[in-house]
Amino acid sequence: MATNTAQEFDSVIAICKSLFLKKTKDYGTAWRILRSSSITDQIFIKAQRIRTLEEKKVSKVGEDISSEYIGIINYCVIGMLQLELKADDPYEMEVGQVEALFDEKVNLTKELMLAKNHDYGEAWRDMRTSSLTDLILMKILRVKQIEDNSGKTLASEGIDANYQDMLNYAVFALIKLKLK
Repeated sequence: MATNTAQEFDSVIAICKSLFLKKTKDYGTAWRILRSSSITDQIFIKAQRIRTLEEKKVSKVGEDISSEYIGIINYCVIGMLQLELKADDPYEMEVGQVEALFDEKVNLTKELMLAKNHDYGEAWRDMRTSSLTDLILMKILRVKQIEDNSGKTLASEGIDANYQDMLNYAVFALIKLKLK
């Protein structure tokens, strides 16, 4: 069966974006108050919950793994936006502006995914979803280390590239979980 990763990516992102914009209408852009480290911790909490659910196979809260991956995607977008927005930029932003910024970050991340998929031959399709979770957790630990080093790296990608990778891993997991 032929696959169209770009189309599957777009389907997953449409679900994430819809929720993101609904929450923006409900709450405004309250996430603007979050520091980079807080965003990283939010992604960590979601990834750790996924890992726990993968291992225990039981959820006592009622939210499934898919909703946590959606949260990871949306927090990665928030993280990328916060890296770009300045502290003196307004906290409250119009929904249309947020949507344009969301699209910009997701489109750049999709381009990266397509380039990597070309080079890696879509190896993620043969991976276990649990491995994608572990890769997200590893990237979170890398981001925490970069944050602890005041954003400086000697030979590694920066925080934004790690957010992009985590977003793409979460999209892959949702494609594998058949969220489209």
